[in-house]
Amino acid sequence: MNEDLLVMSKITKIYPNGVMANDKVDFSVKAGEIHALMGENGAGKSTLMNILYGEHQPEEGAVYLEGRKIKITSPNDAIAHGIGMVHQHFMLVPSLSVAQNIYLGKEPRKNGLIDTKMMIKQAEEIAEKYNFKILCTARVADIPVGMKQKVEILKALAGGAKILILDEPTAVLTPQETEELFHELTEFKKRGHTIIFISHKLKEIKQICDRITIMKNGKSMGTYDMQELDEKSISRLMVGRDVIKSVEKRKAKPGDAVLKVEDLSCINEDGKHAVNHINLKVRKGEILGIAGVEGNGQSEFVECISGMRKDYKGRVSICGQYVDKFSIKKIRKAGLSHISEDRMSYGVATEASISDNLISDKLGEDMIGHGPILSNKKIAALALELVDKFLIKCSSYKQPVSMLSGGNMQKVVIAREFAREPAIMIANQPSRGVDVGATEFIHKKLVEIRDNGAAVLLVSADLNEVMELSDSLAVFYGGEVVAYFEDSRNVTEEELGYYMLGLMKQPEDIILKLG
Repeated sequence: MNEDLLVMSKITKIYPNGVMANDKVDFSVKAGEIHALMGENGAGKSTLMNILYGEHQPEEGAVYLEGRKIKITSPNDAIAHGIGMVHQHFMLVPSLSVAQNIYLGKEPRKNGLIDTKMMIKQAEEIAEKYNFKILCTARVADIPVGMKQKVEILKALAGGAKILILDEPTAVLTPQETEELFHELTEFKKRGHTIIFISHKLKEIKQICDRITIMKNGKSMGTYDMQELDEKSISRLMVGRDVIKSVEKRKAKPGDAVLKVEDLSCINEDGKHAVNHINLKVRKGEILGIAGVEGNGQSEFVECISGMRKDYKGRVSICGQYVDKFSIKKIRKAGLSHISEDRMSYGVATEASISDNLISDKLGEDMIGHGPILSNKKIAALALELVDKFLIKCSSYKQPVSMLSGGNMQKVVIAREFAREPAIMIANQPSRGVDVGATEFIHKKLVEIRDNGAAVLLVSADLNEVMELSDSLAVFYGGEVVAYFEDSRNVTEEELGYYMLGLMKQPEDIILKLG
């Protein structure tokens, strides 16, 4: 592990809007190492990796592989050079089988036709080679999230990848699945593979990585042996200060139920129960956490209670008022705010300005105008106030949201939803893809509105987040509540993992306390 396998030299990337994402960045990895790449949102790490994978082209700089200068103009070029990437959001076709996804676009053929038997055989062989226990004939839509990630990794390996870029690989995994992944990555390393590991989770970075490169404001802050840095040192290099890992919060004093869900059920596109007879209440001055592996009904549940989905059975009430027949607008007026899990699709209008996004739910209100007539002065004042209060990094409140980093887009959503002073806040994956500094800020804000008397429903695949913030905690599996803890301190991360995987379930009388 002495020689550099890959070198990116003086990489400079300037986007058409004038933002310098990478400023003469030097980055290198050694053969057979697991190398962490960390930085705040907007630090330039995603851009750098997109350049390496051929999705962006730099203005300046060069890439060297085994000492030889190479040109990467597309992902196909990257794959040809043995560079594969597993994105945070999987690039799989749900309706196709595991084998079909692994060999999509490079299927073995016989007499000009796809040789399905050979494709399945090859998929089974590569899965066995890397000790991945996976049914290659299974439809991707029907397998758990942890298995989908394995399919993505096998797809890259089948393409000949020797260098694997993993973008937030543990974001949706249980503790048990994370440990399994880390064991697999260690085996990859033994086989001579090199891993670039992008993550915001300091504990995991320390556990699995050999070296770390830290980026800030489009520049490299240096590369270090992992033994040289503790978690505090990494935080300081990333954000320029110590980050509070555990949010200080006083013991909750829950009041009356603000949100009540009664016997809620809905069907997914396959005709199966996505949500199956769930009863739940969230009380004033309480953060109720929902833990669970993605795909176990959390998304559909939130869609039902927020008004995004209407094809459900059961009742939903806010502050004693039934809202299940209400439009989204009327539900929000009843006191609900919603931080969506998919900020790009439902959280922001990317081509609209920051200010337009901040006022999008306030049209017709006096704070931004006089009835239907908007006041530019009032809009500017409100936008400036929220940009400052919620620490949104931007050149102007007039710039398009698309120019912001993912973390700052999330802050725009947070600012708009918190400014409503809701009775019930639904925070669905509020810190996904967000750096440690922004995560700390979001967590403080959620505790703050709880302390001010709001009810908070927190849905998160991040167990650290859900355990740290929640006063009480429920676990979803297979569209049902399988565990409820009135005091979240009475359960360990490992125990939660077993409930999330469906290996344990509480007696019905305990679960009924949630409703």
